[in-house]
Amino acid sequence: MTFGLAQDVRRPTDSPRADRVTYVELFFDLVFVFALTQLSAYLSENQTPIGVLEGVIMVCALWWAWVSTTWVTNWLDPAKLPVRGAVVALTFVAFVLSVSIAEAFGERAWAFALAYVVLQVGRTGFIVWATLRHDREVSKDFTRVLVWTCASAALWIGGALLPLPWQLPLWIAALGIELLGTLLGFPVPRHGRVLIGAWDLSGPHIAERTALFVLITLGETLLATGFTFVGMESSPESFVAMASAFVATAAAWWIYFDHGERIGSEAIEASDEPGRLARTAYTWVHLAIVAGLVLLSVGDKEALSHPDAQGLTPTLVVLGGPVVFLVGTVIFRRVLGDGWQLSQLAGIGALLVIAITALAGSSDALTLAALAALVLAAVAVGETIARVRRGRRGGG
Repeated sequence: MTFGLAQDVRRPTDSPRADRVTYVELFFDLVFVFALTQLSAYLSENQTPIGVLEGVIMVCALWWAWVSTTWVTNWLDPAKLPVRGAVVALTFVAFVLSVSIAEAFGERAWAFALAYVVLQVGRTGFIVWATLRHDREVSKDFTRVLVWTCASAALWIGGALLPLPWQLPLWIAALGIELLGTLLGFPVPRHGRVLIGAWDLSGPHIAERTALFVLITLGETLLATGFTFVGMESSPESFVAMASAFVATAAAWWIYFDHGERIGSEAIEASDEPGRLARTAYTWVHLAIVAGLVLLSVGDKEALSHPDAQGLTPTLVVLGGPVVFLVGTVIFRRVLGDGWQLSQLAGIGALLVIAITALAGSSDALTLAALAALVLAAVAVGETIARVRRGRRGGG
């Protein structure tokens, strides 16, 4: 066998490096701080149905680019020079992707699409090459993934070269191919499909990597609020909006990290199908969690910039993020076998009642932001009380 990387760069299974998050992975994450800031700004400036659809496409693309890289570094050891070099190269490509977000549906559509394709195809091709000599089954699995990724790549490039009426449907179809491939196991005629449930993964690594991305997204929320606040004249309304944004962000951190983050790695390690559980809990469900936090930052900026705004759009902008975030976290906990969290379900219900009341009455964006922050804080308190009570009974 002459093709394939001669050095074995797979993660060791019998050393502390098996579950460790490396510094080069954190370096890769730094680019996504900027990407999320650009995405938040884009959504704030394009509060139209088309703008929302474009935002959904970019949220999915950014998340898919990041989480797919996380899966690859779960197999390969970033401490090895070839893998480290590959991650640094992918970081540059992700940076190009990030700087193209503002004009992804304009003059830089080609740059966004090309960077995304290079990320997806290049990364998948690298793991095929890196594992071919040392783990043929993994190499075969990612070869199937590569076939689907190349099919999607053609639509990304085609959409970038065509006018906007064609760009949107082609990019939606491109994402659909990748997501459908994950659901079906990337089947290839005469070559079978990927048995994701049988993948032997590092649960602690995936859980920690994803938690760090959630932390980055929370940091972006504070950055967006801070930059918006310093560009305004001080007023009682702006201070209330800033305080509400901080309370909401801190509560979101508490809800995610107080208990739910910890049980993820334990559930994967104990599962008979760790790959399937990790795919559901971290690839799929976390998309809603991250999207909710991005929308939360957009709502915070709306309350700061237009505190008196009323109507359907401000209501959806301000309350949409907290609702999507709580839906994501409650499903995440349920998937991990932690049951339905009553405080989170109550929080979703309270936010929906506030939204209906706002649409029927005349609540402004600032009032809605303050109420949403109070609801998230109440959910965090309820979660902690429930956890402490379970602990006292010996249940957690």
